[in-house]
Amino acid sequence: MEEDPFSNSDDPSDFHRDPDSLFFDRDRHICFLEMMYQLLPAPYQDQDINRLTLAYFVVSGLHILRAIDRVDKEVVIDWVLSLQALPKNAGNLEKGQFYGFHGSRSSQFQSNSNRPSEQTQILNGSHLASTYCALAILKIVGYNLSLIDSESLLKSMKNLQQPDGCYMPIHTGAEKDLRFVFCAAAICSMLKNWSGMDREKAKEYILSCQSYDGGFGLIPGSESHGGATYCAVASLQLMGFIEEGLMSTNSTCHNVNVPLLLNWSLQRQALDGGFQGRINKPADTCYAFWVGGVLRILGADKFINENALREFLLTCQSEYGGFSKFPRLLPDLYHSYYGFCAFSLLKESGLNSLCVELGISDIAAIGL
Repeated sequence: MEEDPFSNSDDPSDFHRDPDSLFFDRDRHICFLEMMYQLLPAPYQDQDINRLTLAYFVVSGLHILRAIDRVDKEVVIDWVLSLQALPKNAGNLEKGQFYGFHGSRSSQFQSNSNRPSEQTQILNGSHLASTYCALAILKIVGYNLSLIDSESLLKSMKNLQQPDGCYMPIHTGAEKDLRFVFCAAAICSMLKNWSGMDREKAKEYILSCQSYDGGFGLIPGSESHGGATYCAVASLQLMGFIEEGLMSTNSTCHNVNVPLLLNWSLQRQALDGGFQGRINKPADTCYAFWVGGVLRILGADKFINENALREFLLTCQSEYGGFSKFPRLLPDLYHSYYGFCAFSLLKESGLNSLCVELGISDIAAIGL
């Protein structure tokens, strides 16, 4: 998003908001998400292929804000289900393709000309991240996931797992890293069926991504990163490799160096109260969830300076509703959603509690 044109400073930390506005403006945030639900703004139109992910931010955000009644659940269900890729014949999975969900209507079609009449349907362009978002949305609006063709989905997803335990997000020609291990783990967890994953192989890949400083990189040998560390820890939690009471009873967890991990994570809270994603980077709204969520899963969130974090987040709260990446910028949907998640972790009144490892509310996670 563009910077606020009325700002007079280039320093994200050089910002002071009117004291009267230093509260979590739930009603304005609901209006912001309702606007996003009704119409995809122009700045997002080049991201149409990720429309399902954008919808996840909106629908899950409204649920966290206790405003899920603002969406038509049946319309949402019908739209999400229309994006599922299904085999032509039940049980016949062609050429190792993945039968998950497409990211948008446009990703279901390709064109060899400029004429819509000559568009042809793509056999399969479904993606792990889109599938995670689709299932999360369906859980949030109360759809019974047992009605999904989970056999085709999980059997084909197993083919995406690589010999080293990592996952590709689509059936051919894609990168692979911890993001897609998390997506696969979340999908199996939501479907209550782990046939789509070799958990031991996935665990070994995750362990190989822990860096010398305790954080996790997206791939083995890469720099520790808040988002990658969340994907690693949340995946281990979903797969059942993080035991309750870990903080008080163990110094390692299935060969994860927990003291180093905690040290790295706690050091990500910056002097301005926000969390940074990497060392020597400015604090950023989304890492209040990515790193704060890691600390919650590990039972170490009591060490967060919550007052300082709250103050930082409120400087990123927009007068238009939503949150920005840094103070003084316009809000965007991604940082808004993780701002709402962060305030849920901070136990803001009027918000639903968060199932951190799935990235949706507790109510949606347990299926109420």
